[in-house]
Amino acid sequence: MRILVTGREGQVAQALVALNGNSAEVVAVGRPDLDITQAQSVRGIVAELKPDIVVNAAAYTAVDRAESDEALAFLVNRDGARNVATVAVEYGLPVIHISTDYVFDGLGMERYREDDPTGPQGVYGRSKLEGERAVAAANPAHAILRTAWVYGPFGQNFLKTMLRLAGDRDVVRVVGDQHGTPTYAPDIAEGILAVAHRLQARDPNAQGIFHMVADGETTWAGFAEEIFARSAERGGPSAQVEPISTREYPTPAKRPANSRLDTARFVRDIGHRLPDWRSGVVRCLDALERASAR
Repeated sequence: MRILVTGREGQVAQALVALNGNSAEVVAVGRPDLDITQAQSVRGIVAELKPDIVVNAAAYTAVDRAESDEALAFLVNRDGARNVATVAVEYGLPVIHISTDYVFDGLGMERYREDDPTGPQGVYGRSKLEGERAVAAANPAHAILRTAWVYGPFGQNFLKTMLRLAGDRDVVRVVGDQHGTPTYAPDIAEGILAVAHRLQARDPNAQGIFHMVADGETTWAGFAEEIFARSAERGGPSAQVEPISTREYPTPAKRPANSRLDTARFVRDIGHRLPDWRSGVVRCLDALERASAR
């Protein structure tokens, strides 16, 4: 099975490429070779590479900047997603689209299920929700995977930021009233492969919207504490965490207070469960340690 992944530089795309050869050939393409905002660009790459399935991991993810850059956010997250799904269906290909917890308002008290009402609170969330709808309308053979709090050894993310801050200070102030599940990018990649195999087999249970995050839950402050504890065990940077409220850390875009996603449907219909979020922290630190030793 050959998988074409859009958004070559993203954390999920790089994690998928790292799995190349396990059970699929993964080819990631990004700008300038592939611009998802241009349908003809997508069409040319699909015609050239002849994939069996397309994964749209390209996205405008600058959550705060999106508030003042709405046109570009919608161009990429809605129109670009539509282009990928439309070209895929032209070639008779299934599409996997990566989405986000930001499609919900974050005000609920329980884990969000796939059929719960959406209500994005900012431009980024609205653009991603419109992208979901565009993909579903364009290509019946679709799987939309909502994930959250993504981090990994590739690119910039919360874990790397915490390690950097711990190198400069003894105490780090981190928001402690937003709840969710840190999800390791390589675990997301494994989950995508599980979905891809089922879509290629035309399994109808693999179509639709799924929530795909790691097991367990915490807060951003709890995530930071786990990072520092595991880093300290190996002699790496560590700091004390001072939990603060969202009100004490204002941002242009409103963050969901509750980003917890219910993964029961994914486990039942795909037959795959992502590991506990804490194991991802250990494996990410291991990966960063190996990379620095090279």
